[in-house]
Amino acid sequence: MSMAIRQLSRISAQIPQITFLRNLHATTSINSPTLAERPDTRVSATLIPGDGVGPELVYSVQEVFKAAGIPVDWESYFFSEVNPTLSAPLEDVAKSISKNRVALKGILATPDYSHTGELQTLNMKLRNELDLYANVVHVKSLPGIKCRHSNIDCVIIREQTEGEYSALEHESVKGVVECLKIVTAKKSQRIAKFAFDYAVKNNRKKVTAVHKANIMKLGDGLFLRSCEEMAKLYPKIEFEKMIVDNCTMQMVSKPQQFDVMVTPNLYGNIVDNLASGLVGGAGVVSGSSYSADCVVFEPGARHTFSEAVGKNVANPTAMLLCASKLLRHVNLPVYSEMVRNAVEKVLQDGKVRTKDIGGQSSTQEFTYAVIANLQQPKA
Repeated sequence: MSMAIRQLSRISAQIPQITFLRNLHATTSINSPTLAERPDTRVSATLIPGDGVGPELVYSVQEVFKAAGIPVDWESYFFSEVNPTLSAPLEDVAKSISKNRVALKGILATPDYSHTGELQTLNMKLRNELDLYANVVHVKSLPGIKCRHSNIDCVIIREQTEGEYSALEHESVKGVVECLKIVTAKKSQRIAKFAFDYAVKNNRKKVTAVHKANIMKLGDGLFLRSCEEMAKLYPKIEFEKMIVDNCTMQMVSKPQQFDVMVTPNLYGNIVDNLASGLVGGAGVVSGSSYSADCVVFEPGARHTFSEAVGKNVANPTAMLLCASKLLRHVNLPVYSEMVRNAVEKVLQDGKVRTKDIGGQSSTQEFTYAVIANLQQPKA
């Protein structure tokens, strides 16, 4: 008799939870995903807080994930070139990313001088170790952020394993330094194909190759020819070429003309940061780096904002948008939309803003506002 009473009590206790779940999914159509889309699956991802305000921004992401009940387990690694004594070994970090195939990463600071005397930075070592050859930065006007330009929506795809970032330089004689810029047909063709494939997959209409082949006729000439040859295989995608200095002027004059841009390493880095400034700054633009096997999601503009460490003023928007893209990549689209919609709602309402976008709110206040706006997307 007592056993039956205990069983009845247990069932009664579950009724409110069952009712809640039914109400939660009641507005969702049969064909659309729900929050129970992968009920028995948890995703493991590598987490690299980075330097500067990176740890604060990553904590914001963790708080939002916890509040939303997102099924992601983090493998955290402290990875830093400015604090090498405490940093995890490159091999361990690369092994974790290779295993999980997905990572969320803050920006790593690069000191002017390496403590080991090496020319390759830790960022470069990680990219080369994992062959993260394609950096993708989606620059888009966000609701509620007033800027000089509106309706910007372009994607900058940057080759990031060669070019000027090859770390091959030496002082041949006193006062004369030679820096080698490496450009190969294989990697130029690979990044060109990635750009056109991205355009096709995401219903983009145009690809612009950014170059300086009028001066660097062999190096940039090879990159440009690779893009031109690849364009012939995608006749439905419009192709144009633009010299990098003209490109920067066009970006600040009429950025709406750009759709997908494909660039060598150095030019992509410059254009990324310029474009980020057009839509609100480094705190609002997300990015990602791709290899054939894994993806590392990180802010699109590479700034550590070290002067703001511990002041609780950094904008977590870019890192939250990176996290949203990570969720979509691992096939959790409903959670992805929840996070992105909450961020956009906070920005659009305009009541909670960090200093970089014209407000006085703290990182913590912005995070709490995002959590308060988490809602399941409508079907």
